[in-house]
Amino acid sequence: MDINPVIFSFKLFTWNVTLTWYGLIVMSGVLVGAWFAEREVRRRGENGEVLLDAMIWPVVIGIIGARLWYVVNATLGGNTSFTQDPLSIIRPPIAGLHFFGGLLFGAIALVIYLKRNGYDVWLFLDAVAPVTLLGQAVGRWGNYINQELYGPPTTLPWGIPIGAGHRLPAYADLSQFPVNTTRFHPTFAYEMILNVLAFLFILWYIRKDENEKPGTAVSLWLICAGFIRVFIEFFRPDQPRIGDSFVSYTMVVAFLMGVTGVVLFLARNGKLQIAALENWAEEYKVKKVEKKTTPLPRKKHFVEDTSDMDDQEEIKSPKRKSTVKKPVAKKLTAKKTTTKRKTTK
Repeated sequence: MDINPVIFSFKLFTWNVTLTWYGLIVMSGVLVGAWFAEREVRRRGENGEVLLDAMIWPVVIGIIGARLWYVVNATLGGNTSFTQDPLSIIRPPIAGLHFFGGLLFGAIALVIYLKRNGYDVWLFLDAVAPVTLLGQAVGRWGNYINQELYGPPTTLPWGIPIGAGHRLPAYADLSQFPVNTTRFHPTFAYEMILNVLAFLFILWYIRKDENEKPGTAVSLWLICAGFIRVFIEFFRPDQPRIGDSFVSYTMVVAFLMGVTGVVLFLARNGKLQIAALENWAEEYKVKKVEKKTTPLPRKKHFVEDTSDMDDQEEIKSPKRKSTVKKPVAKKLTAKKTTTKRKTTK
């Protein structure tokens, strides 16, 4: 099914404003991931609002990093358009973002923010890392609408059609690959399903043990995200390869991610001794924030004389000058009594 990737478009002064399904779906993935990550932060005893405040810079810098990684990856694969026209890197519409670049630059920005504000870095990384798998899975639906990130032709029943305008050069010959009969591997769907399963596995693993150790979720995420991407790269003919080999640059990075995750996981569980990780904390350190208490206003004490309520004046309207009629105190005058004594002469 061919879906128009543009939801709506209009011109504002000299700029063309366009809202695409891809952009909307990617932002939805970010919001879903942020919501789950905030819940994970609170589950570990930290203030979840800190993450929402901290995610502003990682998201912005992550988008920049995703674009730069895409440009470098494409250039290494032989694409000369960015070297011939460097302004095309930032000139709208910006097409092409790489997930690994967004992760790397976003993670660096998040770590800097957390360190500067005195928060436990491992606590937040353990909360954020697994949910990136879920956010990426949501974003992959945008690839379906754009008819991109598909694999080689297949005869499997779940193969998808790709329009002639979205074909890679290797499959542009319509006489060899007719539009009506040729189907392709839905690579984006493979990655989406595997990411959801990996996310659920990590969630199950870290929650089955009440004494979760810092870094466990990150190490599992590195293993899952890395090796899943290595598998997906075998179905990605659009990725630049190293020379004439079947190995892509992304495959190398993903493999190193997976190996790093295995090393961290073994070290975390005491199966591998690494000098740099000897003092790895056994528990999260939740930042204690002193609550500012505002003193209660002093209550004005009024002494009410109820000795003679009939003598008090009613409260008048505030518009008028308020006068209070003091109760009239009855003066008690002591009468001098003189006792005349009878004198006898």
